Amino acid sequence: MRANRRSFIKYASLAAAGNVAGLRPFGALNALAGTTPDYKALVCIFLFGGNDANNMVVPFDTAGYNSYSTVRGPLALAQNTLLPLTPLPNFALHPSLPEVQGLFNSGKAALVANVGTLVQPTTRAQYLAGQTVPSNLLSHPDQQLEWQNQASSGATPTGWAGRVADLLGPSYNPSATVPMITSVAGDTLFCNGTASTPVSVSPGNLGGSTCSEGAECPARQAAAQALLTFNSGVSLITADDQITSNAYNYAKILSAATQSVAPLQTVFPTTSLGPQLQQIAQIIQVRAALGVQRQIFFAGIGNFDTHAGQLTLQSSLLAGISPALAAFYQATQEMGVDQSVTSFTMSDFSRTFQPNSNSGSDHAWGSHHIVIGGAVKGGSMYGTYPTLALGGPDDSGTNGRWVPSTASSQYAATLAQWFGVPAAQLPMVLPNIGNFSNVNLGFV
Repeated sequence: MRANRRSFIKYASLAAAGNVAGLRPFGALNALAGTTPDYKALVCIFLFGGNDANNMVVPFDTAGYNSYSTVRGPLALAQNTLLPLTPLPNFALHPSLPEVQGLFNSGKAALVANVGTLVQPTTRAQYLAGQTVPSNLLSHPDQQLEWQNQASSGATPTGWAGRVADLLGPSYNPSATVPMITSVAGDTLFCNGTASTPVSVSPGNLGGSTCSEGAECPARQAAAQALLTFNSGVSLITADDQITSNAYNYAKILSAATQSVAPLQTVFPTTSLGPQLQQIAQIIQVRAALGVQRQIFFAGIGNFDTHAGQLTLQSSLLAGISPALAAFYQATQEMGVDQSVTSFTMSDFSRTFQPNSNSGSDHAWGSHHIVIGGAVKGGSMYGTYPTLALGGPDDSGTNGRWVPSTASSQYAATLAQWFGVPAAQLPMVLPNIGNFSNVNLGFV
């Protein structure tokens, strides 16, 4: 296996300290924001594997539903199980999303339709004629990376959140004791900048390390930290020692800050997403102690790669997401920052409208996404919902792989501008944004 700087830091640090939670390419543990009138946070929830958005947002009018059910066949959800959207009567949500339905109907959530990776505006005809599109469209790893880096391929080594931190960190977080970006879902390209460094935390373990050696743990961890002060004379090792030392420091800062405040009263579900969003909320709670005006978080769950048994699997996954999103929004209300925190989903891609032979669906392209927050102009759908016809005007082929009508870079640009990135500087964050005339979709 090819060794790189990131894996060296990860494995060398783990060997030195048992298991330091959150050790990342540049450190471990970062997240908090400062209490100022201008505080803002973005929270990305990545649905790994490609969530089938065709069953997440479903036509609810008679003609639309009939068109949907005819082609979806065994994957069609019964119309009487769907959750109506009061402000948007021609559409409904998957039956496992009642909390999201409530947020949408109360104006705290919005839907963004048919979003996907694009280099430039693209139609079905242009796609079939060979117009340039992002590389490896149906590949999980490539599309995960391209959603995270907003480039034309997965080779770009920085993520769009990391580049936002590069741009805004010096002006918004000059005195912060931790980095701008925190992941609660491991090491991700989304968080990596050129000048800025992210940090990762293990939900429920802000102390930063675990040890299975019983009474020997304190001595072992003290020895591991002492090793970091040894001057090897080798620049790479010295740099990595500094990174690991920062990880321990962040752990101490986070632990001290969170232990100094009363726990939030909001109850989070114990689903896989619940503890991640609870950890993010706890970090936001102590933003004042950490002096941060801007903060970005990354959470993620899987596995949405539903090639078989989709109805049961997706239902279970969405049933875990919906209450977690609602609890997190409630926590932002409890903290008085609901207007300052915007959560949004991303995923590799959607799935084919046409089912496969295993009661599942295959990799596709354009997808629908959810945005939640007090600043969100909710109760509306942004973008253009595709025509649900195989081989129709929005199909890239004949299986219902929708050509995106909205680029993921436009979606990101809207969030980035709300966060504080000036429109003139968007190309620094989103390399392809200049190819699109509309750089703000208006949902926040």
